[in-house]
Amino acid sequence: MQTQLADWIKGTPQGLEADAILRKCVHCGFCLATCPTYNLLGDELDSPRGRIYLMKQMLEGAPVTHRTQLHLDRCLTCRACETTCPSGVEYGKLVDIGREVVEQKVHRPVRERAKRWFLKSTLPHRGLFSAALALGRAAKPLLPARLARKIPPRRQAGAWPTVPHARRMLVLDGCVQPSMQPSINAATARVLDRLGITLVNVARAGCCGGVAFHLNYQHDALGYMKANIDAWWPEIERGAEAIVVTASGCGTTVKDYGRLLRADAAYAAKAARVSELARDISEVIAAEKARLAPLVKDKTPRKVAFQSPCSLQHGLKINGVVESILRDAGFTLTPVPDGHLCCGSAGTYSLLKPGIARQLLHNKVRALESGAPDEIATANIGCLSHVQSGTKLPVRHWIELLEERLGSDHGQGAERRSAP
Repeated sequence: MQTQLADWIKGTPQGLEADAILRKCVHCGFCLATCPTYNLLGDELDSPRGRIYLMKQMLEGAPVTHRTQLHLDRCLTCRACETTCPSGVEYGKLVDIGREVVEQKVHRPVRERAKRWFLKSTLPHRGLFSAALALGRAAKPLLPARLARKIPPRRQAGAWPTVPHARRMLVLDGCVQPSMQPSINAATARVLDRLGITLVNVARAGCCGGVAFHLNYQHDALGYMKANIDAWWPEIERGAEAIVVTASGCGTTVKDYGRLLRADAAYAAKAARVSELARDISEVIAAEKARLAPLVKDKTPRKVAFQSPCSLQHGLKINGVVESILRDAGFTLTPVPDGHLCCGSAGTYSLLKPGIARQLLHNKVRALESGAPDEIATANIGCLSHVQSGTKLPVRHWIELLEERLGSDHGQGAERRSAP
């Protein structure tokens, strides 16, 4: 693709990155077949190729309109197009640049701006979100059924191991997961305890920054990233060997800290190190597979449909790893047609574009239930909550299913306390 970027962006870091990405696109259209919004809406401007044309025109100086904003807003950033693209077009990076430019040039209606500001100001703040969730649970009987289905019941985290091991890893606690599903990180800590690894929850770390970044509050997002680096750094200097992330959406963001903070002299080197240490929990478990196998005591036949989040398969490029772990633990995985397609959660997408999100959810649930599983497993808190709102089957994080297979003997971590 030939480009002639406008003077206002030519030569800037954003312009150089966008230009390099645009020039890789060869207009082949392979991305159309795997784009969820194009498959639903049938409009090429709601496909990666169409959005690339819109962004190219915008960056070359064409007028930026609400129409441009609409089609970029409709993008789920699922990045299935990147997996399909034979030319290696890094669409996710390009759309982040395009959205930031559009946000500066197109004035959103007051109601829309207020909604985005509210999400940005609530979701990343654990205390505020926890209070809002508690209020929602109390009012759940009075809420419309569609909204009530999105409010998860209260779950106990269970015990968190306290006996230290020589090997130590940090865990991203995140923002919404501690309130919605505190059992996920607690189960992770217990599994790693069985493997002789201490999982450390650093209290001052919080939101990965992904929520604010994808709502185009990118300055705020960088602040969250720096706060996490500051919180983790003393533990990294003391020898923590990895930063474990149990939400694949957050993991995609943390793995990108190095790139996003590369121009910040004070944080570039530390951010790059954090990205190197970031591990999805599936990567950690897969590396310990030989040691884990003898610990699996229960292999009662159970059928599980695994919903592989877009962030896991297209963002982190981790495919087949969770499925292999679950099979080794005795689970039978049922087929999931069109498993590469998004469930419609996509961070805050299901709240901002509920109509499209509901259609994608309907399609995803139908695919997940088609193999008659006993339950559904996933690897991301947003997908878990969204999919659970559309099915009566239990939906859980796969690490919790694995932990149950290990039985009740928690080995060296027998002395325990409640999970934070």
